[in-house]
Amino acid sequence: MNIYDITVKNNKGLDVSLGEYKGKVLLIVNTATRCGLTPQYEGLETLYEKYRDQGFEILDFPCNQFAFQAPGSDEKIDSFCKARYDTQFPRFGKIKVNGRDASPLYVYLKTQKPGRILWNFAKFLIDRDGNVVDRFSPSVKPDKLSGAIEIELAKAPKKGE
Repeated sequence: MNIYDITVKNNKGLDVSLGEYKGKVLLIVNTATRCGLTPQYEGLETLYEKYRDQGFEILDFPCNQFAFQAPGSDEKIDSFCKARYDTQFPRFGKIKVNGRDASPLYVYLKTQKPGRILWNFAKFLIDRDGNVVDRFSPSVKPDKLSGAIEIELAKAPKKGE
């Protein structure tokens, strides 16, 4: 199994295969709209605008599991993020990242870079071949990720994969 075998729900409730992102560098983030770290959306959008034309995507997974800091429907969360931070990157349906109801995506991510998700805005960097290459704690601000993203963008995907 790899990340491209996983299907998630978008914020409209439709299935999305992560295989659609094959060949791209991904930053997967569990987010919240009423968290002290919510302003990281601004930095995430800056990264997205800077690198998206080079094959970079941010996949935003709202999570209400930490102090109920992502209340509201998927539609309300999306509206808030677009109105407040002008986010353009893909936002998916609300998920759980820990426990027995954890999203299969996060179960997989944590097998690759072990440990519980401790709070909102944990970040996983995925290379063009679907490998989880790094994990960043919620306190790591998006502007500190440029170097790691640029390293992965500079690598070509492996042939035949």
